[in-house]
Amino acid sequence: MARLRPLNATRLRNMASLHQGYRKAKAGKEVIQRAYPSSLSIEPTTSCNLRCPECPSGLRSFSRPTGMLEPTQLDALLQEIGPYLVYANLYFQGEPYLHPAMDQLVASCKKHGVYTSTSTNAHFLRQERAEAIVESGLDRLIISIDGATQETYSSYRIGGRLDKVIEGTQNVLNARKKRSKRKSPHVVWQFLVVGPNEHEIPEIRRMAKASGVDELVIKTAQIDAPHDTHPLLTKDPELRRYDPDKNGRWLLRNPMDDECWRMWQGCVMTWDGKVVPCCFDKDAEHAMGTFGDQRFEDIWFSPQYQAFRKQIFTDRSSIEMCQNCSEGTLVYA
Repeated sequence: MARLRPLNATRLRNMASLHQGYRKAKAGKEVIQRAYPSSLSIEPTTSCNLRCPECPSGLRSFSRPTGMLEPTQLDALLQEIGPYLVYANLYFQGEPYLHPAMDQLVASCKKHGVYTSTSTNAHFLRQERAEAIVESGLDRLIISIDGATQETYSSYRIGGRLDKVIEGTQNVLNARKKRSKRKSPHVVWQFLVVGPNEHEIPEIRRMAKASGVDELVIKTAQIDAPHDTHPLLTKDPELRRYDPDKNGRWLLRNPMDDECWRMWQGCVMTWDGKVVPCCFDKDAEHAMGTFGDQRFEDIWFSPQYQAFRKQIFTDRSSIEMCQNCSEGTLVYA
């Protein structure tokens, strides 16, 4: 129900326009965006304390600079498009709670009535920070817990400690409980299932129930170059996104249809204002413009962005980042 609270006449009209335009684009009638995005991912920082494989932040492999979002830049963005936004995810790459003003960023979104979430590795959720998170008004907190033992957890979350994740989770739940009128944030444990931890799914279910978190999700992993001996590929085919073809090449399961609702209705803004069309564009190679140098409206409705949308609806497979995209795939097992 909390996700429905941001809906008002302006947002409903905008969402109706988004759906209408998307249906026309799928039908091949026209590919012209006339509505604002209803969701937006906003990157607080690219910095991270861990070194997870398959992650540009963890691998320190970005070609773009590392930095932190200026709160004033988020305020300016929300002044322009806040009336249309339903959902804001304060996460892209990096660990959001390394940002010293993260709670301020959340409060800015909530000031505009936007349902707001983030995702964290939970290593910085000390008691006082957990209380500030609850006070910020955050609606949804996703906590990555990718192992039921320290050995399996640290095999993926390199440099991390499982006891810190469990402690941080309890700090947030306790802070929420202390404020009886607060029912948020909705606390989610996210278990990224990979080869080393797939046998622990029954145990993580037990741990989640005992911990008191609101939800547990089992998420399959994106792998950049899957192959027969890749250590992250699961044995259970229902727990992975890839299958080998008759020639032994590991390929993404989902069909490469010439459409993408995720791209049509939302986008990503990096910490330094680059507007990119998709969360799979981790290095901002398809930046459509830079907010701050340009108004968001001028970027979102630009000829460059319109041309990109047209390519999605006519020849999506020619875009490299789309070739490993989970749009259309069952991501949560």
